[in-house]
Amino acid sequence: MWAVLSDIHANLEALDAVLADVAKHRVSHIFCLGDILGYGPDPIACLQKVSDANWDVVLSGFDDVLACYDPDGYSTTGEASLYWLRRTLDSTCPEDLWLFLNALPHSHTQGDFLLVHGSPRNPRNEYVFPEDIYNHRKMEKIGARINRYSFAGHTHVPGVFVEPEFAGQQWEYVSPQECFDFYRLNGRKTIVNVGAVGQPLDGNWRASYVLVDGWDVIFRRVEYDVDTTVQKIYAIPELDNFLGDRLREGR
Repeated sequence: MWAVLSDIHANLEALDAVLADVAKHRVSHIFCLGDILGYGPDPIACLQKVSDANWDVVLSGFDDVLACYDPDGYSTTGEASLYWLRRTLDSTCPEDLWLFLNALPHSHTQGDFLLVHGSPRNPRNEYVFPEDIYNHRKMEKIGARINRYSFAGHTHVPGVFVEPEFAGQQWEYVSPQECFDFYRLNGRKTIVNVGAVGQPLDGNWRASYVLVDGWDVIFRRVEYDVDTTVQKIYAIPELDNFLGDRLREGR
């Protein structure tokens, strides 16, 4: 059994709660789909924890702070948090953690599974939202980059995208609620979004990740000490209070 998690976003309390939940299951390996950093108050602690673990980790846009320090495209809140993150890393990040970030691959293949942060077409940065099933051209191009199955994050919204049985039909989207948190892979090309550990955006504040047992995907939601994380954010002037407030609502 595997655990696949993504979008920790420097939320140490959420990460610790997820790892405690993972420990309750027969998990043999953990995959991390990026965005360890960004928005949250504990970038060094989260980065150290992931670096120390024997996980397969892929690179994401926010974690690519070595090669890209361009805030273009970020909101004012995101830009301020990016500058704070870079100053924090420059002043306190050990050399071995820089080397860890610099060595991360853009994707990882494990048998029939392609693991990315964004999408199979653009592993670092492309969003795939539930409403994209109506964008036939986009989904067709993304699907062409998958041999069988893919796991991704980035949108912070968990769910399953399934290729149509017949050409010309649209992709299907299945939310965790619709499948009662359980989905069995069936041979059709499938993208599983695992949601976000540290910053869920689907209206549910609890940390999200998935377990993979053979062809079975189990969506997990885990409560954590969100108030502690919020207070940490409030205490950092460069991080907008909004980044803490949104954690309580999962939006």
